[in-house]
Amino acid sequence: MQVAVLTFQAFNELDSFVAAALLNRLSARGVQAWIVSPTQRVVSKGGIAIDRQKPLAFANIADAVIIGSGMASEVVAADPHILATLQLDPARQLIASQCSGALLLAALGLVSPGQPVCADHMTAPGLAAHGFRVLETPFHAAGNVASAGGCLSATYLAAWIAARALGPESAREMIHGAAPVGEKDAWVERTLAVIAPFLAPVAA
Repeated sequence: MQVAVLTFQAFNELDSFVAAALLNRLSARGVQAWIVSPTQRVVSKGGIAIDRQKPLAFANIADAVIIGSGMASEVVAADPHILATLQLDPARQLIASQCSGALLLAALGLVSPGQPVCADHMTAPGLAAHGFRVLETPFHAAGNVASAGGCLSATYLAAWIAARALGPESAREMIHGAAPVGEKDAWVERTLAVIAPFLAPVAA
């Protein structure tokens, strides 16, 4: 399973790195998460410069796509080159946004005004002004499209993708391995409780 973690200039480090690192813990089961960007070099809002692992068009052939957030999300969501390049399809892909990544989710028509969506508190007012029903919850999914609000909700996105692709036990194993010592079971149970209502049958 190939996962594209869309990462743009002024990106939020937690959004991109946490999700990618968690999913890559399942590499022995065929999961590979990649940092995907329209530019070769991308710099985080904290000044961390990294090289992309895959170009933006890779997202179109990935099995799952996570749209990360950042300080430039509004610019990204209005960029005609990015919008034209991305041809995402929820009929064959799992697609999720993190925080302000919901702006690109909306710009691509993957969620529509009136539908529920999750985002961070800075992004929520703008989405609400455009008719979206912004939830005061960390995670929501409808079919193959999900959204999350708050940096550490990247854990829920990774767990949802793992559970949908490989089953809840794989998500449990992934979270258990990364959770704090002495709190592992509690972290696992809380994570699975959040995503459980949104789990469709495991993909074939």
